[in-house]
Amino acid sequence: MKIFVAGATGVVGRRVVPILVDAGAEVTAVARSRAKAAQLERQGATAVMVDLFDPAAVEEAVAGHHTVINLTTSIPSGARLLLPGAFRTNARIRTEASQNLASAAIAARARRFVQESFALAYPDGGDDWIDESVPIEPASYLESVRDAESAAEEFTRSGGAGVVLRFSMFYGPDSALTQDLVKAVSRGIAPIFGGSTGYMSSLWTDDAASAVFSALKVPAGYYNVTDNEPLRRGEALGLLAAALGKKTPRIAPRWLSRVAGSVGETLGRSLRLSNARFRQASGWTPGVPSVREGWKQLVSEMKSGGFLPA
Repeated sequence: MKIFVAGATGVVGRRVVPILVDAGAEVTAVARSRAKAAQLERQGATAVMVDLFDPAAVEEAVAGHHTVINLTTSIPSGARLLLPGAFRTNARIRTEASQNLASAAIAARARRFVQESFALAYPDGGDDWIDESVPIEPASYLESVRDAESAAEEFTRSGGAGVVLRFSMFYGPDSALTQDLVKAVSRGIAPIFGGSTGYMSSLWTDDAASAVFSALKVPAGYYNVTDNEPLRRGEALGLLAAALGKKTPRIAPRWLSRVAGSVGETLGRSLRLSNARFRQASGWTPGVPSVREGWKQLVSEMKSGGFLPA
């Protein structure tokens, strides 16, 4: 099987490529630099450098592939999250690049198109479980999520299987966002919106990658991809602080989320996500079932990887 992967060098993509290669797939992976191309070649993929905003170039690159996987994002980290225009490039990727890839997949007569999406587009659910029957309500900076998901829908209407994976928040030792979180908590700061009682849903980066592989066999549609046990923010933050050997920082009250605009409002939503549909369709299950186990593993791997003092 020939599989085309966009976003192949991101925090999830660089884990997905070797899984696909080990499974016997012939993988073509997009690189944005010669160094990244060399990294992909070492993983056993054929690296290509293509402008995803150029429809003709994308169509040429995708031709002959049976499956297209789009994991491309450009998520700012740190304080840049709150700056005006910080998500402009990411919005363009979800609007233009996703459409170009889906159109190219249709032209190539591919059988499957897998599109990453973002579960934080769901509305605040309070204490209720959120499954795929709940309509998304993305804030203004996330409105482009609809465009990315529409591209997968168009692919399905063409006769293929368009699969949308609504990922919860990733965490892992080599994630810049995770590193920012750990540094802040180590300094007694809680860089978390929404108060302590709302739910947060999380996903270990290796589990995100294995979910992408599992998505190669599910029916077309939308799937929440998250761990098994969302925790209230206060409890989750306390567990991370304990794993770091630090005191639990105080989380700002929920009303402050609105001060930070649409980004703060989104990050402050209570999202108790259910992964039942994806587990039932694919047989996938997260190796790290919740941050109860995940924070300890994170701290251990960050220490061994030199991201934290041993």
